[in-house]
Amino acid sequence: MDLAAIAHRLDAEQGICRVVIETPKGSRSKYTWDASIEAFELSALLPAGMSFPLDFGMVPSTLADDGDALDIFVIGEEPAAVGCVIDVHILGVIKAEQTERGHTFRNDRLIGRGALSVSYDHARHVSDLGTPFVEHLGRWFANYNALKGKGFEVIGIGDSAEAIRLIQDAARRWEAARIASVGP
Repeated sequence: MDLAAIAHRLDAEQGICRVVIETPKGSRSKYTWDASIEAFELSALLPAGMSFPLDFGMVPSTLADDGDALDIFVIGEEPAAVGCVIDVHILGVIKAEQTERGHTFRNDRLIGRGALSVSYDHARHVSDLGTPFVEHLGRWFANYNALKGKGFEVIGIGDSAEAIRLIQDAARRWEAARIASVGP
C-alpha cells in the first residue's frame, strides 16, 4: 500500500486532516517514504547534536511545488513511530523558498498538533505557539537545508486558513497528476 496515496481526509471546517509521520521528533535519522518499494528509506543522517525538533511527516494525497507531498511538523507529547498515521489539527504554515542547484521554488512547511494531544490542546492557530517557537522552526529548516547545500528562506507565516487552502490546492494537483498518469 502506498502511504503517500491514502486519503488525507481533510475536514476544512474543523481544520483536521490525516498525516503520515516519516521522522519522529528527537531523531537524527531522516526517513523518507519510497512508494516504489513501499517502505521507508533512511535518506539522511543529521550531525551529532542536531535532531528533528518535532515529528516530521507528509500530508498524503497532496502534491507540493517541490514534487513531493506537503511537509508538516507535528507537535505532540511523545515522538510518533515511523509510518504512524495520525489526525492533526492544522495550525498554520511556514511559507518558504528553497534554492537547490540554482533553482528556487516554494517549499512551505505546515505546522499542526496531534488531535489527541492534551498538553497542546490549547493551540488552535500557529500564533498560539508564540513567535519565538515558530522562528526557531524556520531557523532549524534553514540550518538543515544548509547542511545539504540548499538554501531555505522563510518568507512569511500563514494562519490555519491559509494552510488549509494549501492542502486543498495540493490535493487538487495530486488528483490531476494521478488522472494524467492513468491516461484517457
